[in-house]
Amino acid sequence: MKIYQATIEDLEGVSKLFNLYRMFYEQPSDLEGASAYIKERIENKDSVIFVVKNEQEYVGFTQLYPTFSSISMRRAWILNDLYVAAEARKQGIGEMLLQKVKDYGIQTGAKSISLSTAPDNYSAQSLYEKNGYVRDSQFYQYELSLA
Repeated sequence: MKIYQATIEDLEGVSKLFNLYRMFYEQPSDLEGASAYIKERIENKDSVIFVVKNEQEYVGFTQLYPTFSSISMRRAWILNDLYVAAEARKQGIGEMLLQKVKDYGIQTGAKSISLSTAPDNYSAQSLYEKNGYVRDSQFYQYELSLA
């Protein structure tokens, strides 16, 4: 298996995984919309996407969005999406992606990498905690929906 930063040549494979990721979070399948969204992120350099590919197929991806810490005056990353295809789970792909994200964060001089996951996604919580992520107990997270 190989892991690398996605380019426009990976659009079809990443879009399929992204569509499955959204479906995991109970969104309707929309491969066309997923493809348009990923294409825009890659072309505009809005995010950094890493993919894991075996010989023929894409089996996992993660997507990072840049942000900044005013207090530390440094870059930070938001790990917004991480997905491993159902048939490829329990093979260390999630850990491989998290290590790539950590290496990239260090390489870019980031202060931190943050993420959030569903309260009932116990397997993801276990993976994150196993890889050094700590659940925030200092701050509450709020969101204003504009939909």
